[in-house]
Amino acid sequence: MRARVHVTLKPGVLDPQGKAIAHALEALGFDGVADVRQGKYIEIDLEDGGSGEGNAGAAEARVSEMCEKLLANTVIENYRVEIDS
Repeated sequence: MRARVHVTLKPGVLDPQGKAIAHALEALGFDGVADVRQGKYIEIDLEDGGSGEGNAGAAEARVSEMCEKLLANTVIENYRVEIDS
């Protein structure tokens, strides 16, 4: 089973790296970019504990716990978990 985690800054949190990307895009001639928000993407391969919807739900709960404890700073970041069986 594979988990995909998308971590992004919460609205209102300053994103200096996103601003730098936006300025670089403008310098390269890409007009019309209003804003850029930078985040991170994490893939986690999980040991398969069998198939079924229940296991996908358990895997999502486990990865969410990983996000809460390590992968995301929940004070300033949001995260989204996707599970592929």
